[in-house]
Amino acid sequence: MINNITNVDSQISMTVNKAKASAVSMPMPPIIGFKTPLLKQKALIRIKKIKRTDNIVVIGDIDDDYVDIVEDNLMEKIPQSEFNFFQLQPEKRTTAFLKNCYIIDYIQSPTPKCGLGTEAVKSLAEKAMFDPRAEGRIVTFSAPVWKESSPALFFYKLGFRFVEKGANEYMEECLIKKVPDIPPQIGMMYLPKSNLHRLLRYGELF
Repeated sequence: MINNITNVDSQISMTVNKAKASAVSMPMPPIIGFKTPLLKQKALIRIKKIKRTDNIVVIGDIDDDYVDIVEDNLMEKIPQSEFNFFQLQPEKRTTAFLKNCYIIDYIQSPTPKCGLGTEAVKSLAEKAMFDPRAEGRIVTFSAPVWKESSPALFFYKLGFRFVEKGANEYMEECLIKKVPDIPPQIGMMYLPKSNLHRLLRYGELF
């Protein structure tokens, strides 16, 4: 018996039905007004780490946990009296050196007065609090970016305080009286521990 494969193949017909467009199918129109959601904007903040070995001297009123107090004698050799009637006491000098901390060097929000700057500072505060070396210490130097512009009020509302007592009193007076244009304040500001916890725990502004 001879298998005629050619004849068998020619006799078997396999048909494939092609999909036809439905009578009720319609092309999908574009969604009018739909835009890809933008990623959440963030404020640009530039920080540095200050080390105790940098020997940055702090002059003014600041919390004790921010500084390392060092005393040294101004007179190394004390002159002796010929008759030993009295003994001169060495004159001591006290110097406050800034401990390990974060310093805010620059901050700018893409959209002013919308909370992005506050959110950036709060994130830094949380980072500093869990840093075993910084232990929540954050400082900044308030200086006008341009004429009649100063970040002093922004930082003051977040709980930062000047090391100069008079500057804090003036800022408080301006806030109470709701002075529209607060003159630029220049100086070192720091975030006290009590204000740090209040800012992180309750998100309150001062």
